[in-house]
Amino acid sequence: MWRLLRPLLFLFDAEWIHHTMMGIFAKMMQIGWLRRRTRAFCHADDPALCTRVLDMEFPSPIGLAAGFDKDARWYNALSALGFGFIEVGSLTAHAQPGNPRPRLFRLPKDQAVLNRFGFNNDGAAAAAARLRAIPAEGPLGVNIGKSKITPNENAVEDYLTSLREVQPYADYLVVNVSSPNTAGLRDLQAEEPLRQLLSALLQENRRLSEASQTRRPPLFVKFAPDMDDAQIEASVALVRELGVDGIVCTNTTISREGLVTDAARVEALGAGGISGAPLTERSLAFVRKVCTLANGDFPVIGVGGIMRPEDAIAMLEAGASAVQIYTGFIYGGPLIVRRMNRAILAHRRQNA
Repeated sequence: MWRLLRPLLFLFDAEWIHHTMMGIFAKMMQIGWLRRRTRAFCHADDPALCTRVLDMEFPSPIGLAAGFDKDARWYNALSALGFGFIEVGSLTAHAQPGNPRPRLFRLPKDQAVLNRFGFNNDGAAAAAARLRAIPAEGPLGVNIGKSKITPNENAVEDYLTSLREVQPYADYLVVNVSSPNTAGLRDLQAEEPLRQLLSALLQENRRLSEASQTRRPPLFVKFAPDMDDAQIEASVALVRELGVDGIVCTNTTISREGLVTDAARVEALGAGGISGAPLTERSLAFVRKVCTLANGDFPVIGVGGIMRPEDAIAMLEAGASAVQIYTGFIYGGPLIVRRMNRAILAHRRQNA
């Protein structure tokens, strides 16, 4: 069915059809019997799929990556499709429109997507209000980034503002310093800026939980796939030193290497990060290296180029505690989560 529907949907502007179809789907999932049937069909409720990450229990190791539900509007509707956890955002301290449209492009020959959204969102406070009004029905991650208008020297306070807004509603938090679509953001991956940022966020996260006498949501940091080995090693050492709870890897890549799509067309589309199949091997190698360096001291969530059930299994076997999909969801359709869950379940039973 999806193979027949996808070419039709791909005739429309990518961002417009994303919001239109998700708006329709969210309305449909408000119909009780339809939601129950969708969940019954898509979820592979089985103890063998249950995945523990720190103190969190995910009913499945397949999560939805940040960027799909940027503004925390569809998280409960999406959870009906079999995801073990949903990550919303990236959210910023200030509401911002993001980069000019068009800013989302499909590269079907590569099974890839190019985006330069630039953290378009209504702001952390607006998302927090939605999360307060409609509690998440499953495990929820909240991804925070830096506002475009905030210079890097003031980035710490910008992130802290977002953290204070969303912390009470997050099962875990992710610090995004790796999007290529906000000028200068990736500079925060350098050791000293990253040390200052993560130290402040860890301290504030603890303070907020102690003040409210509530559980402290684990804090993860998300890295770019374009880091070299020395940068990866330094970043993992810093995560261990500071006591950051875990790493999410990887974000989109600025590399255009190996694309099948005509180079002139890609150049004409302009700047942005690429996700999807071109990232599969790069992200897998990144995760394998990080997991080796981590040596079990903290969990790693693998994301990037997970297009097929086999990719999810490979990422888990590389050491990831759980995985996330985004572009694989776009190309594979809503039933890809079901297929991945069942493939992982069969793999685990076969190797038990």
